[in-house]
Amino acid sequence: MNALKKLVAALDRLQQNRPWLAFPVAVWKKFGDDQAGNLAALIAYYGFASLFPLLLVLVTVLDIVLAHDPTLKAKVLNSTFSHFPGIGNTLRHATAGHTVSGTGIALVIGIVLTFLGARGVAAAAQNALNTVWGVPLSRRAGFPWSLLKQIGLILAVGIGLLATTLLSGLAGASASVLGGVAAQIGTLVVSLVLNILVFWLGFRLAVEREIKARQMLPGAVLSAIVWQILQLFGTYLVAHTLKSSSVYGVFGVVLGLLAWLYLQAQFTLYAVEANVVSVRRLWPRSLAPPPFTPEDIRAFEMYAKTQERRPELDIETRVASPVRQTGDPQSADPQAGDLQTGDSQTAGPQTADPQTRDPQTGDSQAADPQTTDPQAADPQAGEPHTGKHRQTGEPGSGTRRVSN
Repeated sequence: MNALKKLVAALDRLQQNRPWLAFPVAVWKKFGDDQAGNLAALIAYYGFASLFPLLLVLVTVLDIVLAHDPTLKAKVLNSTFSHFPGIGNTLRHATAGHTVSGTGIALVIGIVLTFLGARGVAAAAQNALNTVWGVPLSRRAGFPWSLLKQIGLILAVGIGLLATTLLSGLAGASASVLGGVAAQIGTLVVSLVLNILVFWLGFRLAVEREIKARQMLPGAVLSAIVWQILQLFGTYLVAHTLKSSSVYGVFGVVLGLLAWLYLQAQFTLYAVEANVVSVRRLWPRSLAPPPFTPEDIRAFEMYAKTQERRPELDIETRVASPVRQTGDPQSADPQAGDLQTGDSQTAGPQTADPQTRDPQTGDSQAADPQTTDPQAADPQAGEPHTGKHRQTGEPGSGTRRVSN
């Protein structure tokens, strides 16, 4: 073992014996095992595809409903664009004066396009959350129930976000009137509680019923906290990604929006991964297996079960490498299975083959004297060294040894 492998093995033992290190490592490992980065990218793509039609429809509806109250319209738009820190002003200028004309077919087309994009977001979120929770493909809702769940998810989360935006705006207005640190903290608390409820409802609608709602509550709380932090530090993150929006121009809006949506999706999936690792007790994990920890084996079994595409199938896993108990510094188990066959091996001397051959004659010999075939030798044959005749009948059959 070279120095690098020794260092990795030492770090592995260190993190496995310390829960405050083992838990985030297990979350990071499961995020990679689930390829959650690709799942987050898919959610961000559909979110980007649906966002601009949604904003145009929103501006058009506000122009119709609040035509005589431009102040209230401006407040609603400002509250909406505040969810996109760093690029909200650019989006506001991009959508200003570009409404869907009239209330006829153009508005209907805009609503349909928005719905199709939102349905893509709902489908991608369904797939991502069920994959993270390890729900087998055979137990996921099929058509038309999956479509109905997607519509319900769109309506519930859409209405929830709208209510969150309005109530957060009211709380912010009250805080500006009352002033003080307590009012600002109250605004954050109200927004956080509303976001927790929206996330919890969305998770319940997206994940299959075999996962209980109470199991998903920690993930909803953590996701809401992450979103609140992103709202506070999102301006810096997006600006750091774009470097200079004035240079990129309209492409800066696209890049900033994609970066923002991807950050939200990725951190949300990280929060859900932490929830699953906690509920399923999937830590500590090995950094450089083999050997595997028992939690590694349970995680791999869950991944295999996720790929069951028919209820008639039952996928099982077989361990072909040593399994190390948590905190065991030994890198191998003397009772570990063979790497190729999985058969148990011991570190002791090799056992004799029951069909070993005589080194001088090449004849097969049995290791157990009671399993000797009565037809394998001449009953009257003499022993070559003693000259004694022997009979090879079964023990207790009355046979006797006769000397010449």
